[in-house]
Amino acid sequence: MRQHLYTLAGGIAAIALFTGILYAGAAAIRDRESAATPDLVLETPDMAEIEPAPDQAETGEDVPLDPGTSSGGASVPDASATGEQPQTPTTEKTARAIEPQQFGLPDAVTSAPLERAEPRAPLSEPEKQAKAAAGPTILYRPVAIAAGVIQFDKLTLQIDGIEPEQAERTCETGGKSWPCGIVARTAFRNFLRARAVSCDMPEGGAGPSATASCSLGGQDLAAWLVDNGWATPVPGSPLEKRADAARQAKLGFHGDDPRDFSQTPMTSDDPTLGTGMEEPQPDL
Repeated sequence: MRQHLYTLAGGIAAIALFTGILYAGAAAIRDRESAATPDLVLETPDMAEIEPAPDQAETGEDVPLDPGTSSGGASVPDASATGEQPQTPTTEKTARAIEPQQFGLPDAVTSAPLERAEPRAPLSEPEKQAKAAAGPTILYRPVAIAAGVIQFDKLTLQIDGIEPEQAERTCETGGKSWPCGIVARTAFRNFLRARAVSCDMPEGGAGPSATASCSLGGQDLAAWLVDNGWATPVPGSPLEKRADAARQAKLGFHGDDPRDFSQTPMTSDDPTLGTGMEEPQPDL
């Protein structure tokens, strides 16, 4: 029993000692903060140093005591009571001319009516620039329906510089007639072989049919047809000399039937096969 009493007394003494240490630390911290931070002292100005406001009698001006009353004592209605916006006094300002030679009025201002001046010429020609930038039109997988006439989708294009030929044309050589129009179309198809053709389309677009100059791999189609005797150039064309050379060499329309029936019939690379085009033309 005595041992329990000693233990309890020791615990109470330890708690008291710990509490004393805490209070002593708190007091030391407060003393340190008060020593580091000086007391704030408010300075009160001396009323004797302040100059008094000028008296109304000395200035001679009528200063109303109440914003709602005028200097004569008459009551002035409040803007909030009447619902009107308060008006602020405005001071008249004079306009100062800035760069009068550029923005100022002319020296003599007349009441004559205004005259409409002619518009200036355009600085550039956007339409021609746009057409030049567009470049040639590429036609993919064209179909030759005659010598010098190709079809692409729903567009029928006549090669420029040569006379249009018909596939039904017939030629007579040595007393024998042969379908030179179909043979010319077959030769033209074999040259194209469904490759892409570059054409200079006419300005403003093309309708169902048009005339344009075309080339294939850098070879002009009109020149190729004339060189092989399968086309007649238009009068005055520079291709006339080539046509004379093909005529002297008896090429194309100017020669004999190129078909040799003693051997295998001439085959053709018909691009219309398998393309879904209606009414494919027969080749010989």
